[in-house]
Amino acid sequence: MKTRFIGFGRLEIDGTTYTEDVMVVNSSVVPREKAISRQLKGRYGHTPLSEGEPIPWDCSTLVVGTGVRGMLPITDEVHALAEERGVELVAVPTEEACAVLNNADLDSTNAILHLTC
Repeated sequence: MKTRFIGFGRLEIDGTTYTEDVMVVNSSVVPREKAISRQLKGRYGHTPLSEGEPIPWDCSTLVVGTGVRGMLPITDEVHALAEERGVELVAVPTEEACAVLNNADLDSTNAILHLTC
């Protein structure tokens, strides 16, 4: 799988361009379902990654692309769940997350990629 961050709001995975947040789950690309997290926007100043979302925990490493400037908040509960499940949480700006994914074993790595902020 070849992942490339094109710029603010744009990501390319294996030649397909995405303009909304996505997840890489078991080598497949699916939309990020962040509606449940929107209720926390006021507290964080931005819709965070929260435990209410369907997070793809069936991996040993979860890469979170935190946006252009790395501003996607991740709740403390998500950090705690990762630790509890023994999942390494790698939270880096999305361009860097793409580089991590390009070198990752996708049999054991999933990702959540935020395309803005």
